[in-house]
Amino acid sequence: MELIEATSAGTDDLYCLDVELYGSPEYGAVYILDAERSAVIDSGTGRNYEWILEALAELDIAPEELDVIAPTHVHLDHAGGVGYLAEACPNADVYVYESGSQFLTDPGPIWEGTKDVVGDRIEYYAEPKPVPEDRIVELEDGDSVDLGDHALDVHHAPGHAFHQAVFYDPANDGVFTADAAGINVPNRPGIRQTSPPPGFDLEGCLADVDMLEALDPSALYYGHFGDSETDGLLDEYRTVIQEWVDRVESKREELGDDEAVMEYFAEQADTDGPWTVQHARGEERMNTRGVLHYLDNREDE
Repeated sequence: MELIEATSAGTDDLYCLDVELYGSPEYGAVYILDAERSAVIDSGTGRNYEWILEALAELDIAPEELDVIAPTHVHLDHAGGVGYLAEACPNADVYVYESGSQFLTDPGPIWEGTKDVVGDRIEYYAEPKPVPEDRIVELEDGDSVDLGDHALDVHHAPGHAFHQAVFYDPANDGVFTADAAGINVPNRPGIRQTSPPPGFDLEGCLADVDMLEALDPSALYYGHFGDSETDGLLDEYRTVIQEWVDRVESKREELGDDEAVMEYFAEQADTDGPWTVQHARGEERMNTRGVLHYLDNREDE
């Protein structure tokens, strides 16, 4: 377990826990905001939720003292541990964008969908526990979660998934980006795409980037992975996600077979970085599949 203090652009009171998602370092982040009302943002897959409790203890936050659990969206790499954490922290309410709450109270459907999407990487997940309805606070666009000396201002960001929101903390002038700003691997050049099925929508993703740019934050807190100054990253992701869709579309036209397209991009995966080979290849297959699904939906419109 590694707990890292977030300091980009003068960030204060924020800590990033590397939950080593898919057995890979520097991919999955859980954030702890040590505010007057303490908050955990995202929860990982549930496989190692105890790490979050250990991190809270390191910050002298007892389980019963945690006030807020706030998943950015209900994809299980971000929210799979919410039920486990809620059970261990009995006084914390779970704040989630309204369209995602159904998947926390009844996680069965998203569990089955996740098994289909991530394939053999499901071994890194725990079957999610349901969250009692009376523990959930549904959020809408424009809401704000009051943390005393900090806040989580809610901005709907449905391009990646219809249930995704990003949280802006005015005190730190920073945004918890969820998957709306792509994947930023520390010590590796360039922002990477994220486009999983079935919810990926290119136009929606571009609109989300525009929304983030309008917020004009000094710092970005990536779900994948870590804190960074904003400088140029949002504009870079706009280009990256557009070019990624164009590449997949072009390869589909060339090969004419979707399985061959997914395998092509899996073989192109960067396996020299910090991620395991299984994760790097699986990520590319998943992202390719999401674009193919988006292209099919676009043709049907």
